[in-house]
Amino acid sequence: MSRGHMTEPSAPSQQLLNVQRLTKQFGALKACDQIDLTIERGEIHALLGENGAGKSTLVKMLFGSLQPLEGEVVWKGRKVRMTSPAFARKLGIGMVFQHFSLFDSLTAAENIALSLDAGLSLTEVAKKASKIGETYGLPVDTDALVGDLSVGERQRIEIIRCLLQEPELIILDEPTAVLTPQEADKLFVTLNRLKSEGKSILYISHRLEEVKQICDRATVLRHGKVVSHCTPSRETAASLARMMVGEDVALVERPKLAAQPQGHGNLLEINGLSQAPRGPFSTALRDISLSVHAGEVVGIAGVAGNGQSEFFEAVSGEVRQDKAAAIRIRGQEAGLSGITRRRLLGAGFVPEERLGHGAVPELPLTDNLFLSRYRTDAKVFLKGGFLKIIARSALSSAARRINAMMDVRKNAENPVAGALSGGNLQKFIIGRELDRNPSVLVVNQPTWGVDAGAAMRIRQALVDLSRQGSAVLVISQDLDELFEICDRIAVMHHGQLSEALPRDIVTAEKIGLMMGGAI
Repeated sequence: MSRGHMTEPSAPSQQLLNVQRLTKQFGALKACDQIDLTIERGEIHALLGENGAGKSTLVKMLFGSLQPLEGEVVWKGRKVRMTSPAFARKLGIGMVFQHFSLFDSLTAAENIALSLDAGLSLTEVAKKASKIGETYGLPVDTDALVGDLSVGERQRIEIIRCLLQEPELIILDEPTAVLTPQEADKLFVTLNRLKSEGKSILYISHRLEEVKQICDRATVLRHGKVVSHCTPSRETAASLARMMVGEDVALVERPKLAAQPQGHGNLLEINGLSQAPRGPFSTALRDISLSVHAGEVVGIAGVAGNGQSEFFEAVSGEVRQDKAAAIRIRGQEAGLSGITRRRLLGAGFVPEERLGHGAVPELPLTDNLFLSRYRTDAKVFLKGGFLKIIARSALSSAARRINAMMDVRKNAENPVAGALSGGNLQKFIIGRELDRNPSVLVVNQPTWGVDAGAAMRIRQALVDLSRQGSAVLVISQDLDELFEICDRIAVMHHGQLSEALPRDIVTAEKIGLMMGGAI
């Protein structure tokens, strides 16, 4: 049984949740500093802020995953101490995380049952889940294996699982990050339905236009403090970004693509790439062909799970192909080559997962830099004769250059990668590749979960690299991002890639329909 603490209620109020002076400190860093937040019954309340602003720490305290250093939480007029997620759920607080916590090898019903109190049979769970799905426009096949479902269907399972616990407050963390525009619109209908029933939603998102569209009020954090409360519908996306960052966020400048890009020709060529699934829930790649010219940015849109990860692995050399000609980099056949050989040909790669794939969490930034570049930049980062030693001063100098170029914010001179916020680590990893000035750059989800200021810096850097004569390939689930920086856009669906269409003649609606397989 979950244990918590609760006082007697005060007079009835429209306030569902009232947070006062909530503070959390990690070492010398105050992640949350005297935060006040009020959520009314029946409202959708946005929580905005840059990466590292304190949003995640705050909601973890509200959900009982972290304990505050000081301050108080008042729930429905009673002071409470959120001792655990189980206690928060018992009170009526549910949370749908950005990264789903589902088991691919279990059915939807089995995943849902794992989060519920014992006593219900699997048949009863499936029946209740189906009823909730019908009520709120969240259709789901409860007998289907999660590994066979689309990302949108998986999110429905998470929301249904949350709703079955009958919450009065639902915390949603970046809920549209993996959805097509059409799926996002359906989610908004569901959220407004919940709101009309008196339920409240704390909505965390970096997509400011959707915040303006559906949120009643917003609280803005910066450096762990509340800097503003506002009504999003009365603001512009630019003014909301300004509140978050503390200054105007510049728009990405995208110079017109030259008729004959510098360097001419195709720097990256993919020819008839096919690949069998590598596991039971992997996606097969089927006859993919694509060329990326010098001087252009080509984007690949698609709902997660349609083969983007497998495609990145194939292009980067993490998975080698059966035919050398399947991948050409600067005219050289590379299909049989691994990552190092492809890097030596002038390519750079940024994977989707920052920690564990893009960087080793326990190692400092300089060591992470060395691991990715000791072969391509051996003359710079290694010194000595037969027995080489690491050139620490050169590594430190390069790290400082990257940090300055990408405005990487950190609390120590050379922190371990895991100590950086997600957005700052992403800036470092991309800067690490840009610092090499690669002829070909392939980036998977460049601004996933990144705030407006950091996203602008990353996107501008990708455009600038292309206009200097490199070929840039961007895989992203963010359509706004692709339309902002790309010259052509293709869609990945069920392991197949569409023709890359000029960005100036294609619409977001058409791309969204292609992402969903409608056309």
